[in-house]
Amino acid sequence: MATYTLPELPYDYSALAPVISPEIIELHHDKHHAAYVKGANDTLEQLAEARDKEAWGNINGLEKNLAFHLSGHILHSIYWHNMTGDGGGEPHEKDGVGELADAIAESFGSYAGFKAQLTKAAATTQGSGWGVLAYEPVSGRLVVEQVYDHQGNVGQGSVPILVFDAWEHAFYLQYKNQKVDFIEAMWQVVNWQDVAKRYASAKERANNLLLVP
Repeated sequence: MATYTLPELPYDYSALAPVISPEIIELHHDKHHAAYVKGANDTLEQLAEARDKEAWGNINGLEKNLAFHLSGHILHSIYWHNMTGDGGGEPHEKDGVGELADAIAESFGSYAGFKAQLTKAAATTQGSGWGVLAYEPVSGRLVVEQVYDHQGNVGQGSVPILVFDAWEHAFYLQYKNQKVDFIEAMWQVVNWQDVAKRYASAKERANNLLLVP
């Protein structure tokens, strides 16, 4: 049995239109995300074979492949739930996400400052990558990260709670080469309820990160 499986979408293909077209959602989930799941499973099999044969010549490439495909699977699994057709706007206490809103203001000075930073981080990734809002457990603060490909340039131990996919396959059919327009439109479908739950969960697990024995 495969270790990793493709999760079902929490909505139908048209749920995020007009921000993201049904065609993009279908291709993105059923083809691209599925490819990362298959890649992670295939790489685990190749690593098992290498262990059995003590054939370590390709270990560097296999470990890199596993990190790439597994991180792609994880980030996409978060991405789908980070969005909703009823989303967008600014998180507020009256919507039940006051703790998240306070954390954003404390970590970035204001919601506007946070929004500008994450927008720029996602829109200016060099080549393929993500803009990510993550909980950093050492300081207990929120940070914005630029994730190159799926796995590079991140703080160890940080937990992604809101992710913006800046790979071309996420937007090109609809937005062409206007990545900035896509990132700006993404704010209309952010599911703050989901982000708030991820923030609360990350905080609860923070004490499990042992920096020293």
